[in-house]
Amino acid sequence: MFKTKSASRASIAVSRRTVNSLVALLAVAGVALGVQSSGAQEQNETPALTVAVVKPVERQWPETVPASGWLKPWHEAMVASEISGLRITDVLVEVGSVVAKGQVLVRLAQETVRSDLLKEEAARETAKANLTKAKANAERVRKLQGSGALSDEKAVEYLNAEETAIADVKSAEATVEGQRIKIEQTTILAPDDGMITSRSAQLGAVVSSGTELFRLVRQRRVEWQAEVSARYLPRIREGLDAVIAGPGDNRITGHVRLVAPTVSTDTGRAIVYVALPVEARPPVGLYVTGHIELETTQALSVPQSALVFRDGINYLFTVSNDRRVTRIRVETGRRMAGEVEIVSGLDPSARVVKSGGAFLADKALVRIEGEAE
Repeated sequence: MFKTKSASRASIAVSRRTVNSLVALLAVAGVALGVQSSGAQEQNETPALTVAVVKPVERQWPETVPASGWLKPWHEAMVASEISGLRITDVLVEVGSVVAKGQVLVRLAQETVRSDLLKEEAARETAKANLTKAKANAERVRKLQGSGALSDEKAVEYLNAEETAIADVKSAEATVEGQRIKIEQTTILAPDDGMITSRSAQLGAVVSSGTELFRLVRQRRVEWQAEVSARYLPRIREGLDAVIAGPGDNRITGHVRLVAPTVSTDTGRAIVYVALPVEARPPVGLYVTGHIELETTQALSVPQSALVFRDGINYLFTVSNDRRVTRIRVETGRRMAGEVEIVSGLDPSARVVKSGGAFLADKALVRIEGEAE
């Protein structure tokens, strides 16, 4: 009886050890199967995208001041008539014409002025004849003075007549010269080299003195009147380079000519006058944006195509050694020649997805362009 109970207990203990061993074996087998399944799944995962990667680059970039403003003439000249009541007979230039100083722009009718000139020349000759007669009388008076043949009153009269005749001749000559000037004024000339920007002269119109006929941009010089925040004024000086985005995104580089001494009380902004090159020929009247370049500083840059803009935040995707991407948030700064400065958030040694980040998700598997499988 005692032996039977002991045998039963031993059998139960053996059975328990056998069960525990089987459980342990099954657990090990399960782990092995799980690892194999995970490895197989990872091997079978398809890369989301084939991407090119770049390293951030340290560059020397100028610090810039954003600005915007109008393109206006450096100096604008108004061409007007100096004479009244004459008809326009010839208009020789159009809007957009490039003219030289002294070039004929308009001709006015000269008939009336020439007729007046002939009349004044005749009056001058009459004055000269009267002067000749007065001089002869005065000469005789001088010879007879003191002889008693001529009263003093009569002598003074002849001498005064001579002085009057001299004055009449000078007046007549001045009038003739005035008429000649009027004839010259019937030919209206360009006051300076430049380009015609507006025209109000019409063939056949009768002009008045001071009537505006043309406007021209002197020397074809156009400037950018750039408005900048007043906080930048202490760092802006004459001679600094400035860049604007002209028509068709054409970049035009000029230089600071003058910094306005006053700041607008309404906007807190000041005007910086930027001289632009004549050969650029930017059109007057455009409102453009650009920047003024200050000092040169170091910048960590990546291609602009690498940026992903989501929900008002800039992101980059970096690639790890296992070819998985990580989305990181970055702060951007200056932009130049297709590149953007990364102010914070990026390790300079990281590998950055150059383009296509908009199609990636965080932790996605990618294929790297140029690398062997």
